[in-house]
Amino acid sequence: MKASDILVKSLEAEGVQHVYGVPGEENQDLLFSLQKSSIRFVPTRHEQGAAFIADVYGRLTGKAGVCLATLGPGATNLLTGVADAHFDKSPVVAITGQGDSDRLHKESHQAVNIVHMFEAVTKWNTSIQNPAIIPEVVRKAFKLAEMEKPGATHLELPEDVAKMQVKGKPILPKRLRRAAPDYKAIDQALELIKKAKYPLIIAGNGAIRKLASKHLRQFVEKTGIPVAHTFMGKGAVSDMDEHSLFTIGLGARDYVMCYVDKADLIITVGYDIAEYGPEHWNPKKDKKLIHIDFTPAEVYDYYQPDAEIVADISATLWELNQRLEKENISFDPCVITPLRERIMKDHKSYDLKDNAKPTVPGTLNILRTLLDDDDILISDVGSHKMWIARNYCTHVPGTVIISNGLASMGIALPGGIAAKIAYPKQKVVAAMGDGGFLMNVQEIETAKRLKLGYVILVFNDNDYGLIRWKQEAAEGKHFGTALTNPDYVKLAESFGIKGYNPKNVKQLKRDLKKAVDSKELCIVAVDIDPSENMKLSKKLDKDWCETFDFKC
Repeated sequence: MKASDILVKSLEAEGVQHVYGVPGEENQDLLFSLQKSSIRFVPTRHEQGAAFIADVYGRLTGKAGVCLATLGPGATNLLTGVADAHFDKSPVVAITGQGDSDRLHKESHQAVNIVHMFEAVTKWNTSIQNPAIIPEVVRKAFKLAEMEKPGATHLELPEDVAKMQVKGKPILPKRLRRAAPDYKAIDQALELIKKAKYPLIIAGNGAIRKLASKHLRQFVEKTGIPVAHTFMGKGAVSDMDEHSLFTIGLGARDYVMCYVDKADLIITVGYDIAEYGPEHWNPKKDKKLIHIDFTPAEVYDYYQPDAEIVADISATLWELNQRLEKENISFDPCVITPLRERIMKDHKSYDLKDNAKPTVPGTLNILRTLLDDDDILISDVGSHKMWIARNYCTHVPGTVIISNGLASMGIALPGGIAAKIAYPKQKVVAAMGDGGFLMNVQEIETAKRLKLGYVILVFNDNDYGLIRWKQEAAEGKHFGTALTNPDYVKLAESFGIKGYNPKNVKQLKRDLKKAVDSKELCIVAVDIDPSENMKLSKKLDKDWCETFDFKC
């Protein structure tokens, strides 16, 4: 069989159901091999869109999403989405075409060193120069992409190699058992917890995967230790739980920092430093630290754990829970009750009155009432991301997807495609600013062609709002952020879908409910008042910590 055929058979052996990408001359053989397979090739309108779909699919399911591009500009367009997957710990396998191997040693049309280019943003990547190795490299690409911590891998298939004849068969994946925690490390952690007066858990990206969330919730119930979530760890413990302090990670000193300052022990669970550096929550380097993760702690001046449990996160938490049956370790959650009530009161304060101009946090409060606990919200990158992370109450792990490693604009609209493919029965809302919306607006056609129904929620302020917010907070002025935008309703109609542009709060409530309940692809463009951004910054300038004594 042809080399391209055995590559596709190897993809089938991995359980791949979809490949997203843009066709090209140099991946022609691979495309025709896909045509004969059980795998559906989904043409997208841009390679970045394909990579983002694979990225969000991988993050939601734990199974590697697969994206495809040709050589040169196809591969360079794919790069940002692959990098985003790598920094957000999403399993992705990227496949690119390449010119004939006999012309790559010299200057040649569209030929760039793709393998070298992808080295910085993948766990592993290689060029297939011998068709006999295809079963091995495909199995390795998926094994490494899906192995904790997940990330991106990349395979390059030159045009001449794709046509070669080869014998062989796919290597079937096998279930791996991950390392169990070391009992001495468990002992160290328990001793640190026993000595603590004000412990705090920071639940990161790794805390929402596999069984980690289930066992974390049990650990929290047994000990009473409060939990603050990173942007990508939202939902590891429900925000309705009395132990939740919602989210950590806003640039300003939010209310949660009052307890972070008080904490004498921080237990990080699946924490990624790329999300939110420890210098923000351990500035004096004086806190005791327990690191629970699949991999050892990064060497970092502000993050030097006193105990590291390097093992399967869920297995570690399970072992701790078993040991707690014999230990008398408990902390009264009423310690954080005043702070938690203050945070919830603040969230509630953004409810919109009928005569008010819509705001991002006010719209999110409406949206929360329209979505079930297991429905999915995908956030793009911009000022709205800060509000989603801070204010959107999250009940179930993996139901709020925020890019916060590489933090790429343009991810939400194609991310909605991935969410509906992965979970067709769930309602999905892809929220974005006007800046991120137009970066991948072309993928509306892809979603329409696939007959996928979800809400594209655009927060419109005719600005790169997050950059304006940061500029105004730092310099008291802004520059280079202003934008103009199309008529969103007419734009929606040009794609053959419904568009809404509510002009007041009453219309916003009506239109958002119609859009969510319809389960159809549509755009809801909300003209928002961006002044709430600086109002929040000014409010958080006040030292709220003096109002909490953290005593029951």
